[in-house]
Amino acid sequence: MTEKLYFRGENVIVNTVNAVRRFIDYLKYERNYSEKTLQGYSLDLEEFQKYYTAIDETLDWKTIDGDVVRGWMESMMDRGNSAASVNRRLSAVRSFYRFALAEGLVEKDPVRMVKGPQKEKRLPGFVRDDDMQALLDSRMWNMESFNDVCERTILLLFYETGVRLSELVSLNDNMVNLETMSLKVTGKRNKQRIIPFGEELKDAIIYYIGIRDSEVTRLDDALFVDIKGKRLDGAAVRYRVVKNLSRVCTLKKKTPHVLRHTFATTMLNHGAGLESVQKLLGHESLSTTEIYTHTTFEKLKEIYKVAHPRQ
Repeated sequence: MTEKLYFRGENVIVNTVNAVRRFIDYLKYERNYSEKTLQGYSLDLEEFQKYYTAIDETLDWKTIDGDVVRGWMESMMDRGNSAASVNRRLSAVRSFYRFALAEGLVEKDPVRMVKGPQKEKRLPGFVRDDDMQALLDSRMWNMESFNDVCERTILLLFYETGVRLSELVSLNDNMVNLETMSLKVTGKRNKQRIIPFGEELKDAIIYYIGIRDSEVTRLDDALFVDIKGKRLDGAAVRYRVVKNLSRVCTLKKKTPHVLRHTFATTMLNHGAGLESVQKLLGHESLSTTEIYTHTTFEKLKEIYKVAHPRQ
């Protein structure tokens, strides 16, 4: 038997097992889930029910085991569903069983030991070295224009230090030590770190500050300001980065975070150790930094294909 539940006039068929109905009611009335989310959960549970009754019509929510759940996952993957889609549907079933177990409606949770498929980690996009060199070439800019000098300095700072967008817009003059050539930034969870930089960025900052102080009246201690003297916010910096990266590359994403990826990839490609890059980026876990090794490996494969005579 089946029963119809109504969400905004649309029929959603769910199993009439009392546990399923109570679960949907719990989400609706006690957790205040949206009708769209309730519909999604209902459809996911219905799909699971269709699967297990098709393989064995004697099965029900109480007799299902982990193998049945794994088989359902495999069937979805075989039909071309992404790992994210499978995990979303698995999450609905997992939530149902947690509820049913807590309410004493089932005696076991067959999903407890089931792991969903791993999502494919997308390799971070980065700008090629020659494109960055072309973009940062001073001949590409009007070095007498405050806006041009400011934008070039921002790009160079991202590229040479790998700072986050939030860290860059928070910079004040006193956080830049030109003598030691280092930045003091405040990262996630208010953790501070010191990042070194080179002579090129030092010269660029000195030049920028000179033009800034002669043409702009700053309204606070911000390093990077607009022509009115106001601190540049994240949206303003993001706009400038996207605009200028579009001059040299065709990446789909041209955000400040791409320049952070570019910094990490460039460092590793030129011999920096993984732990050193981790500290420079402010990553708590080395595994977060390890994604960039995949990028460098892809570059190695390209070099191998070009250089090896048997390829």
